Amino acid sequence: MVSSGRDKICIVWDLRSHQALRTIPVFESVEAAVLLPEELAPQLGVKSTGLHFLTAGNQGVLRVWEAASGQCVHTQQPLSGPGRELTHCALVRAAGLLLSVTADHNLLLYEAHSLKLQKQFAGYSEEVLDVRFLGPEDSHIVVASNSPCLKVFELQTSACQILHGHTDIVLALDVFRKGWLFASCAKDQSIRVWRMNKAGEVTCVAQGSGHTHSVGTVCCSRLKETFLVTGSQDCTVKLWPIPKVLLSKSIAPDSGPVLLQAQATQRCHDKDINSVAVAPNDKLLATGSQDRTAKLWALPQCQLLGVFSGHRRGLWCVQFSPMDQVLATASADGTVKLWALQDISCLKTFEGHDASVLKVAFVSRGTQLLSSGSDGLVKLWTIKNNECVRTLDAHQDKVWGLHCSQLDDRALTGASDSCVILWKDVTEMEQAEELAKREEQVVKQQELDNLLQEKRYLRALGLAISLDRPHTVLTVIQAIRRDPEAFEKLEATVLRLRRDQKEALLRFCVTWNTNSRHCHEAQAVLSVLLRHEAPEELLAYEGVRASLEALLPYTERHFQRLSRTLQAATFLDFLWHNMKLPTLPAAPSAL
Repeated sequence: MVSSGRDKICIVWDLRSHQALRTIPVFESVEAAVLLPEELAPQLGVKSTGLHFLTAGNQGVLRVWEAASGQCVHTQQPLSGPGRELTHCALVRAAGLLLSVTADHNLLLYEAHSLKLQKQFAGYSEEVLDVRFLGPEDSHIVVASNSPCLKVFELQTSACQILHGHTDIVLALDVFRKGWLFASCAKDQSIRVWRMNKAGEVTCVAQGSGHTHSVGTVCCSRLKETFLVTGSQDCTVKLWPIPKVLLSKSIAPDSGPVLLQAQATQRCHDKDINSVAVAPNDKLLATGSQDRTAKLWALPQCQLLGVFSGHRRGLWCVQFSPMDQVLATASADGTVKLWALQDISCLKTFEGHDASVLKVAFVSRGTQLLSSGSDGLVKLWTIKNNECVRTLDAHQDKVWGLHCSQLDDRALTGASDSCVILWKDVTEMEQAEELAKREEQVVKQQELDNLLQEKRYLRALGLAISLDRPHTVLTVIQAIRRDPEAFEKLEATVLRLRRDQKEALLRFCVTWNTNSRHCHEAQAVLSVLLRHEAPEELLAYEGVRASLEALLPYTERHFQRLSRTLQAATFLDFLWHNMKLPTLPAAPSAL
């Protein structure tokens, strides 16, 4: 038996004598030790069939030890970054796999004979700070959470790749137009550019530093992969040209990240810069700051063109329209504003969020806006009439991340509740369903009219009940009552209905009975049911008690009205019989 502990030693025990055979110093706090099968594994340094074991601990690497000599025969390649400490390790002998768990809740699955990484599972995202679609067909997403690591997921399989490189929390992401290259910035005052290959594997290809505080926002060029812009808590914006070597496909994967150099630096605001956006033509830059203003700059010289003032609190997001010369700003005052770029005037203000609006994006070819806020809500706005057409309530906390796919048919949100949600545009689907439903209603209405014309009342009544339209059912009952043999036809038709249809008819009777114009049809149906259905069967109907309670007061009122009408008619009859009319004089005879 092998025992391990946080005292940085492993002890090999003889279970027969209960004595310690050997104490092996491993120089790290060990969280898990796994006995390896007694077979040769040259890739792990196991060259004899003696006892070997594997340790996982606070150094974040798996190490193989030979029990007989106490020597470390294999050490896994270490990866930089915090949160790499291992908290658990287990061997799945039947599958030939080894599972390890890191301190930041990631599961790593290795091939047992070579420690080659097979799969990665992200167990917990903590606070999601930004999300982006990746790939030319938006096949992957990248998630920045409250961690120095980035997580790339394939949407179809949910396979995860964990990217290490930053040494502090990643704050923002952005992706270039083609979808292969994307950029990240972090609290470690650095930026990194990553590339995804066709197999979906992501590597860091460039890195840069130069800001003196946390880099809170990044934006990539829109037309071509030529530059990126970053904004920082040091109140400056930096323009970073992308080296052409990154765009060539012949770059060696193991050559290491290229160093980025800032081409221009501009102090833009008096407080933290929360958002930067590059115009679709790559000639304009917008910045949004905690100082309650947004500013428009000309690229690449960073010349000030205008200041957008009007928000009552700091700005969290700025975004250019893809179609018009319009800028959208989202603020902590709970509003989204649209500004004209030509004269720096405010065109529209959208009010609806109860708290700070954190992100805004143009959708539907610039005709609609999608906004997310601290209240956990995502709202869809129609720009033309300032109307909020849909409110999506799926998150429980601040929605920091919002991104739309290239085809505008999907949206991605990430929030402080650790959830990343993929939304699909179902407008066309809902319109098609509505059209199909309307066509079906027209067909059924025509069929109903035909049945009534042919006096096939049973089919007509069953069809009207299936449509769940009380007024249509009432029309059928009225048609039956206009028949010369009304009572017999109504009785025969109602009694041949199924029980669920009778229950629906009773519910409709409650609605009709509230109106004096339709109460006769309701009473006629009730009369049939009460005459021919046993009380026990009626009481077994679903919701019959509530229906009876609703029927009684209106029925009593109708009978009182009829009684008063009958009394008045009787009085008129009495008056008529007791009236003494004078005799009319005889008409003079004609000569």
